[in-house]
Amino acid sequence: MSALLHADAPLFWPLLSLLVFLAGYSIYHTAGLNGSRWVGTLTAALFGLWVLLFWEILVRAFDVSRILLPAPSLILNSMVEHAPRLWGDFVETVGKAVLIGWALGCGLGFAVAVAIDRRPFLQRGLLPIASLTSAVPLVGVAPIAVMLFGFEWPSKAAVVVLMTFFPMLVSTLAGLKASGKLERELMYSYAASYTRTLLALRLPSSLPYIFNALKVNATLALIGAIVAEFFGSPTVGLGFRISTEASKMNMPLVWGAIVVAAATGSSAYALLVALERRAAFWHPSVRST
Repeated sequence: MSALLHADAPLFWPLLSLLVFLAGYSIYHTAGLNGSRWVGTLTAALFGLWVLLFWEILVRAFDVSRILLPAPSLILNSMVEHAPRLWGDFVETVGKAVLIGWALGCGLGFAVAVAIDRRPFLQRGLLPIASLTSAVPLVGVAPIAVMLFGFEWPSKAAVVVLMTFFPMLVSTLAGLKASGKLERELMYSYAASYTRTLLALRLPSSLPYIFNALKVNATLALIGAIVAEFFGSPTVGLGFRISTEASKMNMPLVWGAIVVAAATGSSAYALLVALERRAAFWHPSVRST
C-alpha cells in the first residue's frame, strides 16, 4: 500500500483520478438529496472529508516536509498527544479573552447605537470616534493594550472590545432604521412612547442586523485575541502556542492550535445561526433560508 502512495508509482495517477471522480460524484449526489434540512451540513462535511483525504495522499505521495505542510494524520496525533495543553490554551484564549471581550464589545456597541438613535445629536460626536476605533491597526493596538493591562487575558479582551464595538454599532443603527414607515406611524398614532416603540417594533425588526454583527464579531474576536497574544501573553493561549511552536518548527502542533481556533469559530457561528432562527423566525430573511 505504501508503494502505491508515491507519485512515481505506475498506478498512482489512475487511482487518484478514480478518487477524484468518486469525490465529485458523491458530493454531487449528496447535494441533490431532497427532504432533509441537514443536506447542506452533510454535503459540507463530506467535502471536508474528501479534502482531508486528498491532503493526506498528496503530502505522502510527494514527500512534502512536515515543516512546510504536515499531513492531517500528524496533526491529529499531535492534537491527541498535547490535548491537555491545547485545552488550557482554549480556556485562556476563548473562555476568558474572547467571550468577555466579545460580550463587552457587542454590548457597548448596542448601547451606544440606542443612545445615538434616541439622541441624534450624539451621532455627530460618537460616530466619528467609533469609526476611528475601527481604523486603528490591530498590530498597533495590541502592544499598547499589553502595556496598559498586563500580560494576562484583560489586555486581549480590551483588543477584542475595540474590534467588535464598531461593527455592532453600525449594524444596530441600520437595524433600528429598518422598520417600516407605516408601522412607525401606527405606533405614533397610538401615542406609544419611544421605549415602547423600541421594544415592540424597532428592536424586533433589527434582529437580523444584530445577529449579523454578532456572527461577524464572533470571528473577529477570535482573530483579535490570537493576534494580540503574539505581542505578549502568559505561557498559555492559542496565539502563544502558535507563535512559540512555530519558532520551534513544531508545525503539527501549530496546525493543531489552528484547527482548534477554526473549529471554535465555526461552532460559534453555527450556534448564532441557530439562535437567529429561533429569535427571528418570522423575518423574511430567516424564513427564506
